[in-house]
Amino acid sequence: MDSINRNQPEHNLEHLAGADAVARIRELSDDADSCFFCTTPMPGSDTGGTRPMAIQEADETGALWFLSASDSHKNAEIDADPAVRLLMQGSKHSGFLALDGHATISRDRARIEALWNPIMKTWFTGGQDDPRITVIKVTPTSGYYWDNKHGDLVAATKMVVGAAIGKTLDDSIEGSLRP
Repeated sequence: MDSINRNQPEHNLEHLAGADAVARIRELSDDADSCFFCTTPMPGSDTGGTRPMAIQEADETGALWFLSASDSHKNAEIDADPAVRLLMQGSKHSGFLALDGHATISRDRARIEALWNPIMKTWFTGGQDDPRITVIKVTPTSGYYWDNKHGDLVAATKMVVGAAIGKTLDDSIEGSLRP
């Protein structure tokens, strides 16, 4: 039993709140650029309530902003139940984040203009003035993250060295988030 414990990774917990939680949300969402946006599915929904979405912005409060079509399943599901979950991954081996939050939908023209990107014309053929465009703001209420302490290069090096010497050299860190 003792030999098993010596090879177990060190458990690194770092729970974050307030400004520290917001900073982690912004960092991980910037790295991810997109997420799985999960809603409570409507009865008979083919999506299961989960779809990929591009993150347009993570603001200074930790809120995440998206553009969406007014006639989408996602908007209908948010209208029925504004509780959402966002799942993202910043890189192949690190930067995982699960956020629970409250979504609101608006048609704020100034916000649409601020978030607009020409590639969005793929979904909104009428461009920035397409009448179907809505803004979704997700205000995080809680979350959990998994990352590494020193960046992907150090984490990868520790994995290679650990494999060579037969010892776990864990560089991971995880914890809850309370913005």
